[in-house]
Amino acid sequence: MHLQPRLVAVSKTKPVAAVQEAYDAGQRAFGENYVQELLDKAPLLPADISWHFIGHLQSNKVKALLEGVPNLAMVETVDSAKLADRINRIASGLSRPHKLSVMLQVNTSGEETKYGCEPSECMQLAKHIANNCRALHLAGLMTIGMPDYSSRPECFLCLAECRDNVAQALGLNPQDLELSMGMSGDFEQAIQMGSTNIRVGSTIFGARDYSKQ
Repeated sequence: MHLQPRLVAVSKTKPVAAVQEAYDAGQRAFGENYVQELLDKAPLLPADISWHFIGHLQSNKVKALLEGVPNLAMVETVDSAKLADRINRIASGLSRPHKLSVMLQVNTSGEETKYGCEPSECMQLAKHIANNCRALHLAGLMTIGMPDYSSRPECFLCLAECRDNVAQALGLNPQDLELSMGMSGDFEQAIQMGSTNIRVGSTIFGARDYSKQ
């Protein structure tokens, strides 16, 4: 468990030079949302970067992602047994030195526009990964909070509760499972609520230019 939260610098739509500049300043964990963009960037950057995939991952792109990014450290967006099985199957055929870490993405806000399993599905999906996906390591749970909450951050509380339920179901200490929550607009509050992995982009790199997508 990390005494301080891991900072994942979200570099989507940012040029390789910007990632290299952050790397030169000491940053090592970077997050990308799009498979093709990560496939393009990773070979041009240092091999000791820990890449986190934090976007929606389609099953038909798993093979390209895992084979094309040997230093892929974590997939934070596993939201179905089907996707977990696909990642596990591809990872099993690669000579990775360690199991590939994954997180369960949980839709804690109930917004239809967001991906993620329902909170009530967390335990079943976690058990599936633990029992059937030998090439994967269940590192924790991830969520995207609501951007406009004004009182208690219910999404973060929900994820922490899901983590506790999963830990109990798997016979783990809750502290053995990470909480990936908090982005540029809410990471400070997320840290106060126990986040171990924050995903920050615009605060580091500035506003994104989506016209390049």
